[in-house]
Amino acid sequence: MRHVNCAYTLAMLALFAASPSRASSLTIVVEFQGPHSERSVAEMKRELEDIMEPAGWTIDLRSRTEAEGTSFDNLVVVRFEGSCILQHGGPALDEGGPLAFTYTSDGIVLPFSEVVCDQVAASVRSAMWAGDYARGDQLLGRALGRVVAHELVHILSHSQSHSKSGVEMRALSGQELIAPILSLDLADLHRIH
Repeated sequence: MRHVNCAYTLAMLALFAASPSRASSLTIVVEFQGPHSERSVAEMKRELEDIMEPAGWTIDLRSRTEAEGTSFDNLVVVRFEGSCILQHGGPALDEGGPLAFTYTSDGIVLPFSEVVCDQVAASVRSAMWAGDYARGDQLLGRALGRVVAHELVHILSHSQSHSKSGVEMRALSGQELIAPILSLDLADLHRIH
């Protein structure tokens, strides 16, 4: 295990050494179709920044109103359907199904994604314990950040491919969505760098 961590660290250092001196900015226009928590949105942004920074991307999160009348070099629109609030109550059943999807047209990946908030919240709740509810907004925001990062990899790599590890796995469990760390796979870093 120590050799794997060392190899990963060396690969990351090599990637940083090859990085351009200036990070690329990615503006994400977010549209919430239902209720949401500002604390969750702030945590989602922080998680997105943490995940995307090693690949050389800085994140600029804006509402549709904040983005109107402005042009951007790299723009993605993410719509959040359903309730982006973690409801307290009994145990949630994670019924499966997509957490999000990115639109394509004739096989071309478009810069438009939708997040199914009710499904993300159910997945998060299925992995939470009683004490976790005190930081529910943080955990939901972390999960939303990881789900959006997953879709961003599709958009930035112009690919519908998935990875065997990290944020870009085909399916993310509730536990993976709220774990302390979930980053990009090394191959994904190269694909979107």
